Parts: sequence; structure tokens; C-alpha cells
Amino acid sequence: ALGAGVTIENAEGEEALVVDALLGTGSTGSPTGDFAAAISAIASLRAKGAKVVALDLPSGLNATTGSSDGALSADLTISFGTLKRGTLIAREYCGDLEAVDIGLIDDDALSRLPTLIDAKWVAKTVPRIAVDAHKGTRGRLSIVGGGHGMAGAVILSGEGALRSGIGLLRVVAAPANEIAVHAALPAALFSDWPSGPDDLSKLVESSDVIAIGPGLGKSAATRDLVEQILLAWNGPVVLDADALNIFAGDIPSLAKLLKGRQAVITPHPAEMARLVGKTTDDVLSDRFEIGITIAEQLDAAVLLKGTPTIVFSPRGHRYVSASGTAALATGGSGDILTGIVSTLLFQMRASDDAPAEAAACAAFIHGRAAELCGNVRGTTLDDVLRAMPRAWNESPGVAGNGVIASLPIHR
Repeated sequence: ALGAGVTIENAEGEEALVVDALLGTGSTGSPTGDFAAAISAIASLRAKGAKVVALDLPSGLNATTGSSDGALSADLTISFGTLKRGTLIAREYCGDLEAVDIGLIDDDALSRLPTLIDAKWVAKTVPRIAVDAHKGTRGRLSIVGGGHGMAGAVILSGEGALRSGIGLLRVVAAPANEIAVHAALPAALFSDWPSGPDDLSKLVESSDVIAIGPGLGKSAATRDLVEQILLAWNGPVVLDADALNIFAGDIPSLAKLLKGRQAVITPHPAEMARLVGKTTDDVLSDRFEIGITIAEQLDAAVLLKGTPTIVFSPRGHRYVSASGTAALATGGSGDILTGIVSTLLFQMRASDDAPAEAAACAAFIHGRAAELCGNVRGTTLDDVLRAMPRAWNESPGVAGNGVIASLPIHR
């Protein structure tokens, strides 16, 4: 007996299963006293081979923030009603996650909560490529980026697009990168950055969707280039990396340029912080809400990268992708994602919430491809790209990353 109603009886060290129901969703701070001792005892049993099943969340894990100081690690977490945000942020403590609907929340309340997506949702949402499709119907994507010494960014973005079904790819980059692009992407066309009205007209006429940012560089000239393209082109657009950094603290200007089109921005937390004038820690602590106002102001979907990835729709919807591994925590990963988002933005353009749904599906596939690579150490982005066909075509019943169920996420 450990007091305070906490007991571990007859623990002989050979237990096969331990059910963790010590602390619930209202607990905060590091466990202390008898609870800390109980968590330590369960952890010892797990180290000897016992499987730990946590109810709602592992004891000591903060259900909202994911703070895990002193938390127990579980092999399976059964979450009642909805998944808890903290379990998605601190997935490594949860093992497999399974949400069980026990009728706690009505349909109206569910509609206001973020929705966790899975392979089944992606398969239902992304349109199939028609048997009689050709490169024109699959879409023409132009990727604008690739400043001096940064050809790799547009190459990786192009790979992501080609492996997601784009019909015709054009890379628009600094002239010095032409040979590298042709060598790495023989299926792609190449153009220099536009330098006048004629070049802009050609870019507009040859595109169904434009992605701007991968490896672009950050300078006054860069901002001028981005503004010229967005003023000349009023179709679907994806902005990433330096195409966002140049608008740091200047959301109103970006909003004017994006007005009247389907658009997605794809910041990581530091880019989001620069955009809104906050710290990265501010963004991370408010990751489930911070994009709501930005999406409304820009009238664009906001894909906030991270663990998990949150997509904010200008219509007020929120989508969460919990797929992925630390194999994506490397330079160039976001460039691949930009290519996937751009492809889906065109191919899903008929959807009522196309920018956000395209971004959410892209985030899931990007993460799922990393999961299919297995171990993190030794995995490169080439491996992730090679895994993308499996991610796109595996059984829709596979959720990814041990997250089982497509249920909303509790506030």
C-alpha cells in the first residue's frame, strides 16, 4: 500500500500486464509522493517485460500541453471520448493510441473540435486519378525558388510533387541551378526567375498552381519577386520558407496579395513566430489555436508543421496529422511537403475546403512515408521519397503512427 488510495498489490515482477489509471486529464505538474512512487514501480515492471495500458493518458502526462516530466511510458493508451492534445504532442510516452467513443460529446460539440485525420480519411478525401488522365488534367505546377547554392530545395519539392501525381513540373530558379535540376529531375522543365512582364506572362500561362519559397533566399529582391508573381498570378498558390520570412510581421501586406485565390502557407514554428511577431515558444504553447486568426486574416489555409502538424482552415476547421517520425527532422523535409501540398491543392480544387484539406492530406502522407521507413537513424529523405508510393497506396484501414481512429481531439 502506498497511501492516498494508491496501491500496488502482489507485484512479483513477473506481471504481463499493468493497467495505469492513477492520474487523469486534470492532473498538472510533476507527480510527487505516493503517485511518483507508484509510477516508478510500474516503470520497473515495464522494464522487466510487462505491457502497460494507460487509461485516457499515461499518468503524469499533461493532457493539454504534453508536459511529461515524471510521466509514465505506456505501450497502449486508450483515450475515452476524444484524443487528448498532450498525447499527440508527447506520443513517445503513449505507445499506440486508440480513441474509444463512449458518447460523451454530441455532434455539435464534435464539429467545433480539431479532427485527427488518418489513412481512411485521406483515401476518402483525395480524388482518384482517372484512367484517361493526361499530364494536363493532372495539373501543371511551377515551383519558384532555388537561389544560388540552394538547388536541393526545389529538387526535393519537385520530387514530392512528382511522387504525388502532378502532371507537368516546371522549376523556376536561379540560372546557376539549371544543370543540377535537369540532372536530378529529368521530368521537369526549367526556367530562370522572371525578370519582366513577358517572363511573368509565360509563368502564368504555363501554370495551374504555383509554389513559392523553397530555397528562394531572403532579401528585398526576393520580396519584389514574390510580389510580382502574386500580382500577375491569381490562381492557387503555396507559400513556404523564405516566401513567408520576407513578410515577417507584415500579415496585412501578405493578405492583400493572397486575396481572391485558394492558398496555403506552410510555416514551421519559427517561421510562424516571425510572421506573427511572437517567440517560437509562444507558438508551440498555443499551437492548436494560433493559426485560427491568421487563417481568417489571410483567407488561406495555414499548415503549422510540428508534432503534431496542425492545419487551420479560413472556414474555421482544424485538422491534425499525427503521422511522422524524427526522420523528417532534417533540412529539406519541408520542401518535399511543399511539393505534395501544391499537387493536391490543384487536384482537390473542387472541394469546398480545398486548401485546408489538401494541406491535411499532404501532411499525413508526408509523415506516413517516414513511418514506413522504419528506424529513424540511417533514414534519409531519399528513403522517405521512395516510401511515398506505399504511403499513397496502402490499405485505407491503416491509421499511421499507432494512432487508431479518426476522432476529434479534445480541447
